[in-house]
Amino acid sequence: MCRWAAYLGAPIFIEDLVTKPGHSLIVQSRAAEECKTAINADGFGLAWYHARAEPGLYRDVFPAWSDPNLKALCAQVKSHAFIAHVRASTGTAISRNNCHPFTYGRFSFVHNGQVGGYDGFRKAADMMIEEAYYPHRKGATDSEALFLIALGEGLEADPIGAMARAVAKMEQLGRDSGVLPYMRFSAALCDGERLYAFRYASDDNAPTLYHRWSASRQGWAVVSEPLVDGEGGWTAQAAGSACIFEGDRVEHVSFAPSLS
Repeated sequence: MCRWAAYLGAPIFIEDLVTKPGHSLIVQSRAAEECKTAINADGFGLAWYHARAEPGLYRDVFPAWSDPNLKALCAQVKSHAFIAHVRASTGTAISRNNCHPFTYGRFSFVHNGQVGGYDGFRKAADMMIEEAYYPHRKGATDSEALFLIALGEGLEADPIGAMARAVAKMEQLGRDSGVLPYMRFSAALCDGERLYAFRYASDDNAPTLYHRWSASRQGWAVVSEPLVDGEGGWTAQAAGSACIFEGDRVEHVSFAPSLS
């Protein structure tokens, strides 16, 4: 299982979420408190938006806490929208192409969770990626496959519906494999103007997810775990839901896999 943090709002230094807080994403990479793996050392990544529609992207295979370039970048770059991720592999290789975020055009995507039996149906999952998007399949993870399948399901026009269809397809492969858990899915999707957060599982163990509006920053933080131990104001996102963040508003909608 992995940990991630996302932000949307007035521009801030990326370090305000990723490196500076007492329980920052960097701290969570070596001492996560709300997942079964406390250490998330199988690579990291960061996607951020600034002057262009497409996000910048920085990823590497080292533990996030050991990379001074990441710390320097986070201390210098201001962004109104970014997503950061620290990885704990569920089976695929430790390589840069398997590190999140995954990007396409203006979209960036991160995932925390797993699909049961994935090692046994990777080819079937790849076959679900539309031909137009398959050249962007650089790694071997279930997460990247989900993102590319969702693009083929109309992600650019209907992010919630496309993701529901992609998750439904992958979950069915998990169910057919008979390997539990069939689907655990905490994910963030951003287009530079809106941030989408998803929380779902086929069992009762959906990965944790929280969000918080900061009046002083004028922005939303969406995280796997609160960034300061004991800090109030965090709202736990319900399982089976998606949140759409835009401006100072958040819209809560139900989220369930569906092929329709």
